Amino acid sequence: MKLTCDSLTAHLSERLLPAYLISGDEPLLGGEAADAVRARARAAGFSEREVHFIERAADWDELRGSAANRSLFGDRRVLEVRMSSAKPGLAGGAALVALIEARDPEILLLILAPRLDRDAQGANWVRAAQEHGAWVQVWPVDPQHLVRWLRERCRKLGLEADAESLELLAARTEGNLLAAHQELSKLRLLAPSAQVTAETVRASVADSARFDVFQLGEAVLAGQTSRALRILAGLRAEGTEATLALWALTRALRDLWSSASGAAGPPAWQRQGAALAQAAKRAPGMPFAALAQRAAKVDRMIKGRIVGDAWDELALLAADLCGEPALTARAS
Repeated sequence: MKLTCDSLTAHLSERLLPAYLISGDEPLLGGEAADAVRARARAAGFSEREVHFIERAADWDELRGSAANRSLFGDRRVLEVRMSSAKPGLAGGAALVALIEARDPEILLLILAPRLDRDAQGANWVRAAQEHGAWVQVWPVDPQHLVRWLRERCRKLGLEADAESLELLAARTEGNLLAAHQELSKLRLLAPSAQVTAETVRASVADSARFDVFQLGEAVLAGQTSRALRILAGLRAEGTEATLALWALTRALRDLWSSASGAAGPPAWQRQGAALAQAAKRAPGMPFAALAQRAAKVDRMIKGRIVGDAWDELALLAADLCGEPALTARAS
């Protein structure tokens, strides 16, 4: 079966399956999901825990051997498999399928993996995990839902936060849920009478927002100019190569063109689908020749063929793609 982080708690209150696969790149939510499985397993009598870090082919043989060895005291145990890659290879996949299908009543298998792409999701070991256990997909919290997520966290911590403070906290921690959780824990100690205001957030919460180039492309497609420019500035401050930012924007440009021509394929994930829906509304009126010209200009700046600040030009390109052109592109 498939579960989400939200549905996992209700599921564990009713039953415990022999295998759980938790995948995703959000460390806070993934860690909390794994903690919930471990706690339920302890309550069910799984008193031992073995952790196997899979980093090389020989590690799979060690895992098989460990699973075959019985505890000296006959204790039930959690066999935790931490994968550094979402693609274990033929040997690793076969080992996982064998362990999952064995359904050993003395072992609860807990597999922790990075985000699984479309190819990895169709692998035999993932299908086996769904058939004999549960697969928990961990997704980052969308920017649109981050305030709601923070409000729920405040409620659990006994904090009362007004709308302005939550908006400010979301802006300062977007893309970094671990930092958001840590800041809320700190506010729990600092906020008088558990009341969180915007002033409290300004005084105590550092700007810990973290972005990647995929978020840049998503923001541009959705037409979120302010957010796109903020992400671009964050990428520059973090030392991201301008080439990667240009790649994200040119990819968004291709997606816009596909929307205008009716050749857009299915979205890779739900958030991208929502962004593409926004892009499709403005795609017919976009000046694609000028946009391509500006992207080519950025490329020449990055390669040192013309003089100029590539990041400034990237900001202009992002604004153009969002449908709010700042300056007219000029040939160089």
